[in-house]
Amino acid sequence: MDKIRYGIIGFGTQGSSYCNILTGTASFPGMPAAAIPPHCALGAICDIDPAKREAAKAKYPDIPVYEDYRDMIASGNCDAVITTVPHYLHHEMAIYAMEHGMNVIGEKPAGVRASDVQKMIDCAKAHPEVSFGIMFNQRTNKLYQKIKQIVESGELGQIRRSNWIINTWWRPDSYYRQSAWRATWGGEGGGVLVNQAPHQLDLWQWICGVPCEVTSVNINGCHRDIAVENDVTILTKYPNGATGTFITCTHDAIGTDRLEIDLDGGKIVVEDSKKATVYRMAKDGKPVNEDYLNENVTMMELVMLTRSNGSGGLYETETFENTDGWGVQHGTVMENFALHVLTGSPLLAPGEDGIMGVRLANASQLSAWTGKTVPLPCDEEAYNAELNKLIAAEGKFPVRD
Repeated sequence: MDKIRYGIIGFGTQGSSYCNILTGTASFPGMPAAAIPPHCALGAICDIDPAKREAAKAKYPDIPVYEDYRDMIASGNCDAVITTVPHYLHHEMAIYAMEHGMNVIGEKPAGVRASDVQKMIDCAKAHPEVSFGIMFNQRTNKLYQKIKQIVESGELGQIRRSNWIINTWWRPDSYYRQSAWRATWGGEGGGVLVNQAPHQLDLWQWICGVPCEVTSVNINGCHRDIAVENDVTILTKYPNGATGTFITCTHDAIGTDRLEIDLDGGKIVVEDSKKATVYRMAKDGKPVNEDYLNENVTMMELVMLTRSNGSGGLYETETFENTDGWGVQHGTVMENFALHVLTGSPLLAPGEDGIMGVRLANASQLSAWTGKTVPLPCDEEAYNAELNKLIAAEGKFPVRD
């Protein structure tokens, strides 16, 4: 076997785009098709919606299409599945697939509740004969990979503070009306934290580490006719005393994507997830501070130091950019997963990593709901109880066990 045949569960917006990537098909007229990952192929498609099944058959007449994902898994037409379905179904389908000998890439988020993600992790450990990964395509971004390497190398010392403003998710009310499950507690499990921002939550903790405390202010239905959070401000604290902030929303049509990481010996700034600037101090922060302890130092001298780079001697800069095209990152995850199954090469996004961002989102919600600072991981029973209260009050979907 030299290719992994993927079965796509769910032929919606995301699932259909994966089918396009796996067949080298353009998603829209005039848009170039992404290159097919070398060791990947489209094996089968599944959807419970008859109209979507017919659309899949019309577009891919040579690909078998199923109504029930269980039948697709049993068919022998795929070697791995990707779960592009509503969030609460991610763990149920992944667990069934792994228990029946099928490799799984879970779509983000890994789940709504950390307790559900843990069930997937436990299942994967119980079935080492199959592979389990998460579609964290942003981890393939060479820009973020290099930043992670710089931070982990220790060349700039410890992180003092990080902040990420990621407001490039503008969504109108019509977006939320596309499906009955969207922007509901019982159908989607939340808003921006479980739909748009999971990639950045993952990258934030992947690069900057896992915080120990979370305080969050989340606004539900901010400038939108929805019940769930779409404006979030998270404050985190880390074991070494560092702090972090994460700000995101879906109502800012102008939008900002800016990540800053302040370290002992410099700073890293990322704009639009495309261009990074690394500032390396000529001296680390402490000696520079000691150099200017003299009370006779004038404000003009301090201004000249910080605003003019100390006449070019305070820090050095390095810039680099990401040039990925459309479909490259998702295809790279599929290729990485395929090679892992075929050769045992390391996974860029192992399934067990999916729980970290979900824990952070759960802690944010619990903090916002209770008005308290919460530890990370947060109390899962308390989170589940509060979520179920919202599901019950909503009255659209059954309360989850």
